[in-house]
Amino acid sequence: MVVGDVTTAVDVLVLGAGPGGYVAAIRAAQLGRHVTLIDQGLPGGTCLHQGCIPLKALLSASERYQQIRSDNLASIGIHAEAVSFDWASMQTWKQSVVDRLAEGVRSLIAGNRVEYVRGTGWFMNVQEVRVEGEHGSHRFKFEHCIIATGANSASFSGLSYDGKQVLTPEQALKIPELPDALGIVGDDYTALELATLFARLGIKVKLYSPREQLLSGVDPAALRLVQAGLRKLGVQTTTNATVDSIAERPLVISLGACPRTSELHLDSVGIETAGNGGIKVNSMQQSSLPHIFAIGDCTGGQALASIAMKQAKVAAEVLSGQHVQYAPLVIPLVVHTTPELAAVGYSTQEAIKAGYNIVTGRFTFAANGRALTLGTDNGVALLVANADDGSLLGATLVGPRAGDLIGQVTLAIEMGATLTDLSEILYAHPGLSETILEAADGALGRAVHMLAKA
Repeated sequence: MVVGDVTTAVDVLVLGAGPGGYVAAIRAAQLGRHVTLIDQGLPGGTCLHQGCIPLKALLSASERYQQIRSDNLASIGIHAEAVSFDWASMQTWKQSVVDRLAEGVRSLIAGNRVEYVRGTGWFMNVQEVRVEGEHGSHRFKFEHCIIATGANSASFSGLSYDGKQVLTPEQALKIPELPDALGIVGDDYTALELATLFARLGIKVKLYSPREQLLSGVDPAALRLVQAGLRKLGVQTTTNATVDSIAERPLVISLGACPRTSELHLDSVGIETAGNGGIKVNSMQQSSLPHIFAIGDCTGGQALASIAMKQAKVAAEVLSGQHVQYAPLVIPLVVHTTPELAAVGYSTQEAIKAGYNIVTGRFTFAANGRALTLGTDNGVALLVANADDGSLLGATLVGPRAGDLIGQVTLAIEMGATLTDLSEILYAHPGLSETILEAADGALGRAVHMLAKA
């Protein structure tokens, strides 16, 4: 590439190489488009390098440490003495996971012949983007553009992130030394996972929720199990907290995300945005300019990598002439706490509020053979269905591997399955998925492994 203000014509230009951007680039390339992918950092974005993957890796490591130290091991005849952990080594292992996945992403980009350019881009007009980066200043004239610039951690008035006393979730995962105590502000899954991680490692964690309830919309019965798990870890929770009155330091703030769009010069080309800066899109991910698409966190919607990746495929396929749209019936939520929580579709309260005549099913993990053999019987499977036709409306699972189990229920809802459909499937025994079977049977009034209510 020639250094200087020259113009290169490209077919598809993708701004941002996070989970949405690199997937969009690869899918467009698979469909025969010539793609240029722009990002100032490494492929994989925040999710891979600073967020989702690092957090889940550290949660996994801390879970193993907690399990070894727990009384449950002694009850099954295993005695571990003088167990300890090394935070620096844990960080090194975490980084090895990130590096391995990052190399995989780089290989996929190269293997699909996507051109990768390091730099920061913004719109000059409706057909051109200027990029400042490692090759100086360059202009790209595109046929189609996909914006996938992600989001930043939402700021809070009066507090600035310094990475030491006030931290974003991403900064908290990279602190060189663990403090004795830590404050966390937030009520979303990230806040709860951070509280779980650090409490498992012996840090005194105070969790401040700005609202009355953690995880808004989650079934209260399931939430009580999660809150009990946090208390068992020693996490102190305060609801209806006022952030500016919290004296705890260091303090991690997890109050959502702010679309990263302010430096794209969207107003100069007429791309419409919402009040939060998110780019307005239709069901085909098109902005107010049909040849310019936006996906993932930069649209201002729910900040989940799974959403970004699905929207990425939709955008790439639409600009390639396919008739598709982003229209999932439900979006699963997974929270890696102790116990783990996963939910999809309506909770009981939400289904009633939506006007459904409902029937519910419930089965405790304490009566599941596989859960007992794993020594993790603290959990429940809750199903919500339409009483008129038995169609499944939602599910909440709390217990071991809830995040893996929720995929079965997600598919069931998307396929229009009924309680009877769930009941008729053969489940491996002993298996955690049998909790779903038992909950479905309970809702149908034919449960075998639990007594019917009088």
